[in-house]
Amino acid sequence: MGRLLIAIVLVVAAVPIYHIFIKSPPPLPELDLEEWWGPQQMKTRQDTSIKPFKVQFSQVMIKDLKDRLRDRHPLATPLEGIAFEYGFNSKSLEGWLKYWAEEYPFSARQDFLNKYPQFKTNIQGLDIHFIRVIPEVPAGVEIVPMLLLHGWPGSVREFYEVIPLLTSVSKDRDFAIEVIIPSLPGYGFSSPAVRPGLGVDKVAVVFRNLMHRLGYKKYYIQGGDWGAIISNVMATFFPDEILGYHSNMPFLMTTISSVWRVLGSFWPSLIMESKVQDRVYPLSTVYGRLLEESGYLHLQATKPDTLGVGLSDSPAGLAAYILEKFSTWTNYNFKSLPDGGLTKKFTKEQLMDNVMIYWSTNSITTSMRLYAEMFTKRHFAMNLDEIPTPVPTWFIQPKYELTYFPMWMLKGKYPNIVGDTVLDDGGHFLALEMPELFSSDVIKAVGKFREYHQKNKKTEL
Repeated sequence: MGRLLIAIVLVVAAVPIYHIFIKSPPPLPELDLEEWWGPQQMKTRQDTSIKPFKVQFSQVMIKDLKDRLRDRHPLATPLEGIAFEYGFNSKSLEGWLKYWAEEYPFSARQDFLNKYPQFKTNIQGLDIHFIRVIPEVPAGVEIVPMLLLHGWPGSVREFYEVIPLLTSVSKDRDFAIEVIIPSLPGYGFSSPAVRPGLGVDKVAVVFRNLMHRLGYKKYYIQGGDWGAIISNVMATFFPDEILGYHSNMPFLMTTISSVWRVLGSFWPSLIMESKVQDRVYPLSTVYGRLLEESGYLHLQATKPDTLGVGLSDSPAGLAAYILEKFSTWTNYNFKSLPDGGLTKKFTKEQLMDNVMIYWSTNSITTSMRLYAEMFTKRHFAMNLDEIPTPVPTWFIQPKYELTYFPMWMLKGKYPNIVGDTVLDDGGHFLALEMPELFSSDVIKAVGKFREYHQKNKKTEL
């Protein structure tokens, strides 16, 4: 038995040694920077101009929505003593649906969503929607561009509260940030692909081309959820263009990171500091939570169109499906609260604005297809997480995010991590939940990115 244990330890130890010291990173895949995702007949008639865009909630759409909310089937009675443990509590949902049908101020919220300049432009056959806010700066202050990317089931709405903070001018720094915030393809106001294959690696190319369309060959990127994964790919594919990468959701799918996590289940102090060990260990608790919260992922990665039929036809179903994620992904303890804790961190207007973007554009089905395009043999064969990127990087990790990585574990992928922030609060939708803290961290990171480049420029000279 003792020899067997020693053999197991040696095998487990050999895996990280092999990956760190022996195995070479895979090559970058060949990129098609002009791959077409729109209707084929439009390829020769592509309009590459940038056009102003306004959000519109038509009266026809609003009436149809209210009719559907009024004429829906009765909801099943929740089980006794159950809050959100079985999903969205139907008693709580009744209040949200009543608010949406009778109290949500459609006209005022439309005006709110239009408060920042918005545009559309065709990239590779896709009409890409984006917000663009350029700060007014005095002499001596440099405007630096940053691409901010949302995820699912979020939208550009997640960033509205941080826009004035990120674009602010301060006497304490010599730069101000111009924000470019696109809707992902198939999300909200951006059109979807008409053929399969538009995975995160392809979306990364689309957004690189968007930044080139706007005149930027070098820029900063920020992302959470899908935005984090797409930004990660951009930093991998285009390291000479990305000046810095900030993320509120570091995420790696590598053999070495999995092995280290298993080793840490026996010796947690070997892997991370004691104050954050409960975010990863015991593995049975953490993986149990991941399993409980990832049922949606399997459905969306395999049958997004089937799931989308019900969600695109029923506003009650759509609201429940999206809002439930803003409960348990913000703080998994909220599932034991009768109202899911939704208004502890967000307002009803904020949450329903996001749901309205999905409903008014009928984009829930096309948004979920990104999962099906990600979880494929083609994507995993590229092993992108095993290809290091020299881009200077900064991570912020909220306490209640679904995953946690110690910085040293991320160094293999991101050797130039210039800073990290570990929070004692906060969840998955950090920009919307904690806009001041999020903005401050992004601005601090950009300052460090600039210092990094200045230092390296002097070293080269």
